[in-house]
Amino acid sequence: MLKPLLVEVGVEELPAIPLLKELPNIEKKWLQILEEYRFKTNFQFFYTPRRLTLWHREFPVKQAEKLEEFWGPPQGVAEKNPKAVEGFARKVGVTPDQLQWKEKKGGKFLYYSRRVEGESIKNLLGEMVEKWLNSLDFGKEMEWGSCKYRFIRPVRWILAMVEDEVIPFSTYCVTSGNRTRGHRIFKREIEVGFVGDYFCQLDKKGVILYPDQRRKRILEGIRQIEEKEGVQVAVNPSLLEEIVAITEYPTSLLGKFDEKFLQLPPEVIVTSMETHQRYFPVYKDGKLTNRFVVVSNAFTDNFSKIIAGNEKVLRARLEDALFFWQQDLKRGLDPTGLEKIVYMDGLGSLADKVEREKRIGEKIADKLGVEREPVEEAIKYGKADLLTEMVYEFPELQGIMGYYYGLKQGLNGEVATALKEQYGETASNPISLILNLAQKLDNILGLFSIGKIPKGNRDPFALRRSANHILKLLLDRGVALNLEEVVKEIAKEYKTPDGKEVDPAQVLEFIFERLYHLYKETNPAIIRAVLRGKNHSLPEIGEKIQLLHQLTQSEGWGELSSTFKRIANILKGVELSDQLEVDPSLLQEEAERRLWEEFQKVVERNREEPSLEVRLDNLLSLKPAIDRFFDEVRVNVEDPNLRRNRQHLIATIYREFLNTIGDIKEVG
Repeated sequence: MLKPLLVEVGVEELPAIPLLKELPNIEKKWLQILEEYRFKTNFQFFYTPRRLTLWHREFPVKQAEKLEEFWGPPQGVAEKNPKAVEGFARKVGVTPDQLQWKEKKGGKFLYYSRRVEGESIKNLLGEMVEKWLNSLDFGKEMEWGSCKYRFIRPVRWILAMVEDEVIPFSTYCVTSGNRTRGHRIFKREIEVGFVGDYFCQLDKKGVILYPDQRRKRILEGIRQIEEKEGVQVAVNPSLLEEIVAITEYPTSLLGKFDEKFLQLPPEVIVTSMETHQRYFPVYKDGKLTNRFVVVSNAFTDNFSKIIAGNEKVLRARLEDALFFWQQDLKRGLDPTGLEKIVYMDGLGSLADKVEREKRIGEKIADKLGVEREPVEEAIKYGKADLLTEMVYEFPELQGIMGYYYGLKQGLNGEVATALKEQYGETASNPISLILNLAQKLDNILGLFSIGKIPKGNRDPFALRRSANHILKLLLDRGVALNLEEVVKEIAKEYKTPDGKEVDPAQVLEFIFERLYHLYKETNPAIIRAVLRGKNHSLPEIGEKIQLLHQLTQSEGWGELSSTFKRIANILKGVELSDQLEVDPSLLQEEAERRLWEEFQKVVERNREEPSLEVRLDNLLSLKPAIDRFFDEVRVNVEDPNLRRNRQHLIATIYREFLNTIGDIKEVG
């Protein structure tokens, strides 16, 4: 029999961020419990800051009947050992004569089965809800009163009903019943006579249960403000979800602040609004205005006091920000003082970090043909805004404030832009690119030198993100910088606590490992094959990955792959990095002489060919000659000179493939 089932867990206001982080797992965890208890059915999950609700339109009031099977000893053992039969019978709770023989894996075994009647949901729901709440991971948990349980916030009530009947149980120091609560403005509890009444009752008492409806109500209110005022409201999606999570009856309201605060950089005002107050900034004709949208959770018809209160709070924040701005402008952007700030134990101060970044930046600038002076200036002032009062109050504005203070101080526009872009994954000019790379390479090499290497899922210093940004910067901008060469040169300056140099191979492996993430739709064997070849720059690596991917998707890939597998078999034991000498006088067979001649022509054509795709096509034109060689020439002959010469012939040709595109034989 199927009946509607409703479970609501009432709590004190849930913090938005932990709730949103766990949100993707909440339904999955309840589904796992349903499967475990043999109640798998469709359901919906709803949440507000004060409740977690599970709703089943149709729920089996009783578990399905289950077949339990028991396997005993094999026939040979049972016939020789009657006690084994008796022991198995006792284990399953029957007499030996109730057992039977059944075939399994080609033999006969003692066997017993029985049908077990399903248990009522009334007896299991409390256990299931408790297991579900225990499984939820919101991060920090708390205790309340004398309750032995821990949860993100105190549990205050539980509603648990099948149709019109309460399912009684006690967990998290409350006893389930048929009562819920509306908006905080309503003090009385709501009695639910039938599960269907629950939704109507909440709606009347100021609670919009469905998150989608709350989101829609917020956006509709914003749209009405935009139409009435002729403005544009910037709706940050993640902020919108936070507001959906902390409201039960949201109303979008328009507030204002004094125009004098518009002299502040827009990022300061927006950060004050979004990050600290959860307001949406308002623009007109692309410019920030002195207005904002606040979403109220009040259940009222008069919002004047709410708007005034929020205007007062924002005014206080912006007054502080304006004071910081003015004080910082008086001091100027000055790196003096960075030597007093510890960057990290074992890596010195921020001033030491700036010096390391300077040496890296100079090397990269020289390789890219960029003038050193503006690069050195950008690195000199790169961390100076960390000493400002504004960044002390708004840490998320580091770099951005350096940009504004730098412009006020007369720094070159590209230098100032570099200060702003150094922490992200964009670089709009060469100076910005170099500062960005220097900052992230020092992060990785420095932390590797003191043993702070990411392991498993742990990456507390976000080094994988730094590696991602390095690769994307070079790939997206098409910068022909040999990253391997740079890392090998600068790694010499980073020493481990025991005085050894950081292993550049380990650092490069860590950085290039992120290519598998950037090209996650590509066969990993293709990326591995390209990385085993000779590479000069990230754009070149990217082009090779793309070309090799296209090659593996072509009609002739099957035959080509077969050819390279034959090459792999021939080259077992041959080291491609060794000096490979081919003696033309030892080329006795027509097929090997022809292959050598055609290869020399391809090498000659490729010498001045700029296109990687054309160079690869030229090499692939050797396939018929390679196949003929394998068909007509025996490589593993008794004569060691002849055998080595033929191995070196194939190895020399394959090394050209390796240097041009990658280790193709590794791609299945």
